[in-house]
Amino acid sequence: MLELFLAGLAGLLIGSFLNVCIFRLPRDLSVVQPRSFCPECEKTIAWYDNIPLVSYVALGRKCRNCGTRIPLRYPVVELSTALTFVLVAKYLGVTLAAAKFAIFGASMIALIATDIEERILPDEFTLGGTAAGILLAFFVPLEYGFGHMLVPVAWGEGMRSLAESLIGAGVASGSIWFVGWLYEKIRKREGLGFGDVKMIAMIGAFLGLRWALYTLVLASLAGSVIGLLLIAVTRKKAAEYELPFGSFLGATALVLGGAAAWYAKMGP
Repeated sequence: MLELFLAGLAGLLIGSFLNVCIFRLPRDLSVVQPRSFCPECEKTIAWYDNIPLVSYVALGRKCRNCGTRIPLRYPVVELSTALTFVLVAKYLGVTLAAAKFAIFGASMIALIATDIEERILPDEFTLGGTAAGILLAFFVPLEYGFGHMLVPVAWGEGMRSLAESLIGAGVASGSIWFVGWLYEKIRKREGLGFGDVKMIAMIGAFLGLRWALYTLVLASLAGSVIGLLLIAVTRKKAAEYELPFGSFLGATALVLGGAAAWYAKMGP
């Protein structure tokens, strides 16, 4: 129980930091300084008004200085990250695999939020996450795939898993880039942002090719259905509606990441 409590506490703290990143990275602001401030009145937030979840409730969901309502996104991100960390710790224990999937989960949560709010997928998460996923693949084996078949067994499981991570990142991102390029050539307008390409590369690096392709297919189906419903409700033209596809990729990857975590626990 102590491990789960500490995992949840770490998740709350990381979630609080993610909220800083979600607001500042799309605006090209430093995530280190200045200290947290209210976006409306720009007053520095005191430490006791910056306690994850607790301060949101204690302040009545409003800034102490100007009374501006605090977005619901803040407690949602903090709680989601805490829950993700608890589930990872419960399932994988205190292991390197748990750290890997905690990083992956936190990154997906942040990318979902930035895509919904700003239609931006920051490189700090996508490209940085891709590098982290490739590096961690050497230490936390991915499920058997093409990479394992291309690398001799004598090279060791770490190198074979690393190859699978590289293939997952390259093939998955290349596939979605080609679809976007083809759409642009046919329809004469952009249908996919390059941020989505980098995000699926990150997913492939962390989960491998098979789960990255599953993510692409299921996220596309979910995005199509929900997108059509939103267009019908808002009565906007399909050409005018910008769907935050990255949020569908992130939500799908979070679910499918559980299957990859199962493999990490069971071993190759």
